[in-house]
Amino acid sequence: MAKIRVGIIFGGKSSEHRVSLQSAQNIIDAIDQQKFDISLIGIDQDGGWRILDTTHYLENGNDPKLISLAPRENSDQQHTSQSQIFEIENAQGLPKIDVVFPIIHGTLGEDGALQGMLKMLDLPFVGSDVLSSAVCMDKDVTKRLLQGSGIAVAPFLTVHSYNPYEISFQEVQNALGLPVFVKPANQGSSVGVSKVENEQEYLKALDYAFEYDNKVLIEKFIKGREIECGVLGNYYPKASVCGEVVVKSSFYSYEAKYIDNQSSEVVIPALISEEESKKLRDISIKAFKVLGCLGLARVDFFLTEKGEILLNEVNTLPGFTNNSMYPKLWENTGISYSELITQLLELALERHEHSTRNSKLI
Repeated sequence: MAKIRVGIIFGGKSSEHRVSLQSAQNIIDAIDQQKFDISLIGIDQDGGWRILDTTHYLENGNDPKLISLAPRENSDQQHTSQSQIFEIENAQGLPKIDVVFPIIHGTLGEDGALQGMLKMLDLPFVGSDVLSSAVCMDKDVTKRLLQGSGIAVAPFLTVHSYNPYEISFQEVQNALGLPVFVKPANQGSSVGVSKVENEQEYLKALDYAFEYDNKVLIEKFIKGREIECGVLGNYYPKASVCGEVVVKSSFYSYEAKYIDNQSSEVVIPALISEEESKKLRDISIKAFKVLGCLGLARVDFFLTEKGEILLNEVNTLPGFTNNSMYPKLWENTGISYSELITQLLELALERHEHSTRNSKLI
């Protein structure tokens, strides 16, 4: 039986470029080479797309701070500008790709942009479709949809770059109390996030968050445990065991997630009751369906001392780094890293076949 060729797209222009490289490296190492052949497509931080050699595609692969795409063979090599349309009829192409694993975190990777391009190319791909990717990337929209379906979220306010100071610090304090978190609406991995306890910090946090997005969320601080659950599947999704992130700093920062292993600890399974575990898993599946997710998602919660469950975030392309929760959750549920990759690729092919079959009925 012929192997399935997988195109792995990674890197990208977002602030999570290095996280993507780490994720791709782990997926490449774990993929079942008896079933799959791979083609590597790397995107530079300046937006250039490159076909990479599987024997040398990264520099400093063991250092999260310095990891980078392998340099171009010719440092003067030109690549197409972002706004240029060009003819590729006579160019050497990749072998035919059967399915794509896009593992670009953040902007232009998990916000529906890349998914839309892959749909136009009629290529099956791992993860959620255009709409659900865009919805889950935007924390403001996500929260409003979840609230409408009866799923509790942390109280929040939203401000926009065209009027960044429309909500005063006093209004924030009156509505949400202190401290609060200020974060870009369309970023992940805690990029651009600040914990705020006074007016000076608030104004500084707004400026910082607006460096990454045109819309910013101000969220009430929730004192509670950080519990995460993985969801896997298309139309009949299942939930993993729950895991807990024990943060030893003020909040779960980018450094804590991907660089400094000492500032946080992952406990799987989470030390919670069976009843709490079932509720969290049930809400994870409900949120997955409400938001139209497909393939995979990691659902993050706060669990308060009073037993209140608040959904914090739904991540449609969670990390696959050495520290990442999603693959660890499934390993503890009984699905190995390699088998998880296989199932995700099979789900992508299944969904594409289902979509193609339905489109022929119209």
